Amino acid sequence: MVNGLGARLRTFRETAAMSVRELARRIEVSPSLISQAEHGKVTPSVETLYRVANELGLSVGDFFSDTDRGHMGRATEPNGAPGGVVQRKETRRKVQLAGGVTWELLTPQPNDKVEFLHVTYPVGGESCPTDSLVRHGGKEYACVLSGRLGIQLGFEEHELGPGDSIAFDAQQPHRLWTIGNKPATAIWVILNREGDTRSRSA
Repeated sequence: MVNGLGARLRTFRETAAMSVRELARRIEVSPSLISQAEHGKVTPSVETLYRVANELGLSVGDFFSDTDRGHMGRATEPNGAPGGVVQRKETRRKVQLAGGVTWELLTPQPNDKVEFLHVTYPVGGESCPTDSLVRHGGKEYACVLSGRLGIQLGFEEHELGPGDSIAFDAQQPHRLWTIGNKPATAIWVILNREGDTRSRSA
């Protein structure tokens, strides 16, 4: 697992007093997948990470930590003071998921109300398999910076290129994937992620 994500998954699960087997049952994956993810042997998919977040009452920001920053350490103000309002590109917190999908936090600190991310989908990358769409709380807003990104919302499919944007209710089943032979990058915003009105065990 890249950058300690597995260790944090284990900490969150243990804090919730939930066994590996029970968490796996609730999010409908194998216990071995949870165990291997916690020990850094596999990286979870976007779909799996969202299922864990839904079940444990977490936000995307909870999966980032200060140890995910680059070699320059903490975010700084323009004058160099740590802990400020500016997030430098080289010190973004990062989470790498299955298939090379990368999330980079664009705020100096995680925020409970909004998730502001730079997202990269490599060639062939996808958020989940074609027969398994993702649902979670909140509203999503995205603008593609480069490459082409496919987005399925329910039964509808959309193709976004550079400069195209989209806004949708994240409780609508959805899936993302790269189109073509170039990686796709986008700026992503998720508002009120914790406002998932579904039962967490659903």
